[in-house]
Order: sequence, then C-alpha cells, then structure tokens
Amino acid sequence: MPIPANLASPSSALPLKASQGAPGPSSAPTSNSRLPGWQRVFAPLRRLSRSSQFVIAASIILGLTMTFVGNLVSKTIERSSVQAAADAGALYMTTFLEPYVQELTTTGRLSVQTAQAIDHLMTSPTLNSHVISVKIWSPDGTVIYSTNKEVVNKSFSTAEIDLAFEGNTVTEWGTLNEAENSYERSLGIPLYEIYAPLREFGTGKIIAVGEFYELAEVLEQEIARVRQEVWIVVGTATVAMLLLLFAIVHRGERIIMQQQHALSRQMQEQTQLHAKNIGLQRKITTANQAFSRINELTLRRCGADLHDGPAQLLTLILVRLDELNTLQERNRNSAQPEGDALETIRSAAQDALREVREISRGLALPEINGISLRQELELAVQRHQQRTETKVDLTCRSLPENVPAPYKVCIYRFIQEALNNAYRHAGGKGQVVLASYDQGLLRIQVTDAGDGIDTDSLETTGTGRTRLGLAGMRYRVESLGGKFHIHSIPGTGTKVSAQFRLDDPGKPPSDTTGDLASTQE
Repeated sequence: MPIPANLASPSSALPLKASQGAPGPSSAPTSNSRLPGWQRVFAPLRRLSRSSQFVIAASIILGLTMTFVGNLVSKTIERSSVQAAADAGALYMTTFLEPYVQELTTTGRLSVQTAQAIDHLMTSPTLNSHVISVKIWSPDGTVIYSTNKEVVNKSFSTAEIDLAFEGNTVTEWGTLNEAENSYERSLGIPLYEIYAPLREFGTGKIIAVGEFYELAEVLEQEIARVRQEVWIVVGTATVAMLLLLFAIVHRGERIIMQQQHALSRQMQEQTQLHAKNIGLQRKITTANQAFSRINELTLRRCGADLHDGPAQLLTLILVRLDELNTLQERNRNSAQPEGDALETIRSAAQDALREVREISRGLALPEINGISLRQELELAVQRHQQRTETKVDLTCRSLPENVPAPYKVCIYRFIQEALNNAYRHAGGKGQVVLASYDQGLLRIQVTDAGDGIDTDSLETTGTGRTRLGLAGMRYRVESLGGKFHIHSIPGTGTKVSAQFRLDDPGKPPSDTTGDLASTQE
C-alpha cells in the first residue's frame, strides 16, 4: 500500500525487504531454555574462563543490539533517501504538469492538444532519462492521461491516490502489482512510483493527482552505499566496544585469579603452620608431662636414697647414742664399751656424710658458664674418672668456643648420665667420648665396650617401669630441638649420641653421615 511520506514515522517500514527488520518477540528466549536439554547445551560453557564466557555473552547481546540498531538506522536512512528523491521528483513533475491540467477545472477532462503536449514533453531528454511513465488521475479513479494509452479513460481503485488527494506526496517502491501498471511491469526494470497532488492556480485546490515512475537503479545504488557505510560504522563500533569490555573483564579476571592464587597459597601456608603448631604444641605438652614425670621420679629416687642411706645411718647413730647413755649409767667406771660406741657412732656419721655428699654431687652441677665446651667435656670426663677410677678416651674435633648455656647444661648431663650407665652396665670398659662440630651441627657420642643391652627394653626396667636415666637424657636433648639416638646389640656394646643444630636452635638437626649416622633409636 502507498504510504504518505510526511506521515511516516521512524518505526514504519517500507515494502522493500521488509523481512530484514529487527528481531521480533519470537526471537526472545522461551521457557524451553530452562529445560534439561538446554542445560546440557550450555554445560560446556561453564568450564570456560570468565573472560571467555563474557566474550560469548557480550557478542550475542551486542550482536543482537547492533543488528537492531543497524537495521533501524539503515531503514531510516533508506526511507529518508527515498522520500527526498520523491519530494524532489514530485516538485519537478508538478512544475511541468500543473499548467496542463488547469483546464480540468472547467471541462473535467484533458483535450487532445493537451495530451499531445504532454506526450511531446515526455520525449524531452531531461525527463525521459529518468522518468519512464506518467499518469494523471481524476478524483473518481479515472486515468485521464497516461503514456500507456491502453489505460486512458479507465477507472481503477482509488486506494493508491486517496492520500495524494489529501495533499500528501506518496511513494511506493517497485511493487507494480496493480492492474494499471501492466505496461511498467512489462519493462522488467526497477521503478518506484510517486504520487503528487496537482493544484489549481490561485486557489490551491487539488484537481488531479500525477503519478510518475522513475528509474530506481541509481537510488538503489545510493541506498546500498549508505547501508554499507552504516553497517561498517555499526560493526566497527561493536568490535571496539567488545574489545574494550573484554580488556576490562580480562584484566579484572587476571586480578581475581592472582588474588585467588595468593589466597590459596596463604591458606596452604596457614594450614601447614597450623598443623606444625599443633605438632609443636603436642610435643611441648608431651615434653612437659615427661619432665614432670622425670622430676617426680628424681624426687622419689632422692627420697629413697636419703631414706636408705643417711637416714638409716642417722638412725643407727641415735640408737648407739641411746646405748651409750645406758652404758654410762651402768658402768661409770668402764671406758671400753663407751669407746667402742663412740667409734661406731663416728663411723656411721662419716658414712652418712659421705652418702649425703654423693647424693648432692649428683644433683648439683659444677660451674660451667665461664668455660668453653671443650673444657666442659674435659671436666665431665675428669670427674667421672675420679669417681669411678676408670679410663675415658675423649676426642674433640673443631668445637665452637661459644655455646648457649642451655646446651652446655644439657651436654654435661648427657655425658654424665651416659658415662654412669657405661660404668654401671659395662664396668667402665671401652669408654669413649667423641665430640665434633661441622656446618652448624654439633655431635656428641658416648660408647662403651660392654655386653650391650636389648633395644626393645632400653628405656624400661624388667618390671615395665621407666628407666629414669635414659628417659631424662632423651627429653633433655629433644627439648632443645636435638635428636637422641641409642644403638645397642648384645655383645657389641652400646652407643648413645645426641645432635644439636647450633646455627639455628629452632631448626631440627638434619640426618648426617659419619660416626653418628649409624645410630638408631
């Protein structure tokens, strides 16, 4: 149907290629997109990165949006171009035709001379180069003039000319389906129709409608060029926006991934530190419990030694004093029994004093803060030799001069207890003390040439009770971050060793080769 150009709105569409309009509501997603089948289709997209998902989603959204915008702009420009051409053509034709139709106001028809004049006008190169055919319509739908004489004085539907009789310039793009267009349709070339009102001079009353057909080839080329330019601009803008948005999203995704990796590493480190702290806390708790148990055992042993030794001797002294008092009352003139009693008391007191000194010597530690590690080892070996009258071989290799006091106390007690065990269980045979220092690792080793003991019962007695000496040695060493090893095979002697990391006391000593590497727990 013809459309009045001055009533057209941007949302209206021309008959030309109307199927290329913007997507309608039918293209919107329906409830089928929520079906399991669609979920299976989109499932692979979930495995893509965020930037890839964004590119796909943005491409679809921007593609649909820009397609709609491109079609809208293209059709608006196309409609404007056609209307501009129609207005120009209508102005041009009315200028030529209106003088010839003025007689319609009086006669209601065109004379033969007027028709011939119009025919002659149509042969002008200025017109026939782009105007192919002309018709003049009366208000009742009768063709009163046409370059195709077969339709002159014939009546047709007024649907196409009614808007023009209302004063509108109407254009129709190349449908040519009406009966009066048989001649133009037979030409087989692209045409567009223009309907323009023809007015009476002076009054401006519309007395006829002029219809003329112009070649559409040039206009089609111009519209195609404009459409191409529009799509180039729209496509370039779409790609530019997509690239810009992708760059922003990709940068954000990279920052998020870096933060996630950093958080993951921190979480792993925190988990490892937490596990390590739990392990250290358990070791501290175990060590505290062990030290408490060892201290209790030490106190019990001291109590037993005092009860069985000095206490018994002091009891004997008191008994002998009572006997001496009784003898003095019975035999005031006899001195022999009194002398024997005094000798017994003196001997018992000396024994009690000696045992108290032995016990105190085992509890007290000689002053070692002002001496070097080598001198400390020599002192421990010397005192053991004096006390047991046995021989101990001491070998020192590259020992450090300055050692923290807690390590010196631990090392002294370790050597003291190990040599006491060697004297007690091996009779002091083959006693050797070896001390060495290499790359921050201090090694202390005490060996004997005794009969050895069973490793399954190293730290327990035959009744299942804890051996206080060995347990104390182990906990002393491990409380300072060291390693305690004992190796004994029946018939080959016993080897006890301790390792300390002095360059970093908080770092456990690593396994090393050498004299201490062969020791086993």
